[in-house]
Amino acid sequence: MSTGHEVMQARTYPFGDPDRLNLDPMYSKLRREEPLTRVRLPFGEEAWLATRYDDVRLVLGDARFSRAASVGRDEPRTHPRQGESGMLSMDPPEHTRLRKIIAKAFTARRVEQLRPRTQEIADGLADAMQQHGSPADLVEHFADVLPVAVICELLGVPFADRDKFQTWSEAIISTTSLTPQQIMEYLGNLHGYLAGLIAQRRVQDTDDLLGAMVRARDEDGDRISEQELVELSAGLLAAGHETTVTQLPNFVYVLLTNPDRFAELRDDPSLIPTAVDELMRYIPLGTAAAFARYATEDIEVGGVLVRAGEPVLGSLASANRDGRVFEHPDELDFHRESNPHLGFGHGPHHCVGAQLARMELQVALHTLVTRFPGLRLAVAEQELPWKKGMLVRGLRELPVSW
Repeated sequence: MSTGHEVMQARTYPFGDPDRLNLDPMYSKLRREEPLTRVRLPFGEEAWLATRYDDVRLVLGDARFSRAASVGRDEPRTHPRQGESGMLSMDPPEHTRLRKIIAKAFTARRVEQLRPRTQEIADGLADAMQQHGSPADLVEHFADVLPVAVICELLGVPFADRDKFQTWSEAIISTTSLTPQQIMEYLGNLHGYLAGLIAQRRVQDTDDLLGAMVRARDEDGDRISEQELVELSAGLLAAGHETTVTQLPNFVYVLLTNPDRFAELRDDPSLIPTAVDELMRYIPLGTAAAFARYATEDIEVGGVLVRAGEPVLGSLASANRDGRVFEHPDELDFHRESNPHLGFGHGPHHCVGAQLARMELQVALHTLVTRFPGLRLAVAEQELPWKKGMLVRGLRELPVSW
C-alpha cells in the first residue's frame, strides 16, 4: 500500500473545460493507472480524486468519510464561495433527522400518484409545441417547464413565480456564471421568498410538502429549526427542478445524436424505464467531482493510504464508466441486465428525489418519442449553445424539428 504523499504531484482539476457531454479521457487513464490521484482545484486545499466505481462508493457510503468535517475547512471546490450549509454539509444522525422529514414525500408510492398529473402536464406542453410548429426550442417549450410544474405542485409553490425562483436558483449551481455578490443576492431572495410561503402556511394550513414541513417544525420544534426549514425548502425547490431541467435536454441531445437509440425507444417505448437509468449512467452531468468527504481516520482507498483529515472527491461520472462493473461502459445500451449506476449518488446523500426524477424523465421521453416520432436536431450539432460556469453540463437551447 502506498501513502502516495511523498511522490505524487497534484494534477490541475478539472482536467479541462467541459466538452459537451464527452467525458475527459483522463478519467479512463486514471482508472487504469492511478485510481486515486492528487488534485488541485481552482479553490481550496488539495484533495484526493477517486475514479474507480468501488472506491467512489466507499468514499460516498462509508461512515469513516464525513461531509460535516468540511465545515470550517477550505474545502476543494470549483467556485469561489466557501461553505455549503444545510443537509449537504451534515452527517448522520443530524442529516437523517432532516432527511426523514422530506423522505415521505418522495416514496415510490407518492411519486407514482403524481405520474398521471405529470403526464397531463407533459401532454399539454406537447400540444403547445405542436401548435407553435417546427422548429421549436425543446428547452423553452418543454424541458424548462415540466419539472418546475411538478415540483411546484409537490411543494406548494406558485408556478406563476417560476421566472423569479428559476433565476435565483442559479445561485446554487453556479461556479462562475454569477458573481459572488449576485450569488448572495439570489440566495437571499430565494430564502426570503420561501420564508414568506412558510409564513402563509402558519395562517392557513395546506396539504403540500411545505405545509407538512411547517407542521413538523411547529409540532416538534426540536426536529428542525426555522433556518433549516427555509434552507431545506429552498434546496428542494432548486434541486427539484434544476437538475431535471438540465438533464432532460441532455437526454434528448444524446438520443438525437445517436438516432438508432432514439428509433429503439420510438419502436419499443417499454424500454424507456431502463433507458432513463442507462442515460443517467452514460451522461456526465457534473462538470467535475464535488462535495469532498473528509477521512475521519487513516483509511486505504484504491491501494493508497488516505490520512485522517484529508479530503477525497469521488467522480460519479468516472465510476459510471468503470469497465470492472459495466460491460462496454462507453456504449449506450438500453438492454443492460444490471445497471447499478451512481447517477443519483450513493450513501446518506443519495438524491432524495431520485424516484421523482426517474418518473419525470420517463414521462417526458415517452411523450416525446410517441408525439414526435420524427424528432431531430434543427441545427448542426456544433451550433448548439452550452451553458458555461455551472456545476452541471447542459444546453441553453435545443432547437428541434419533427
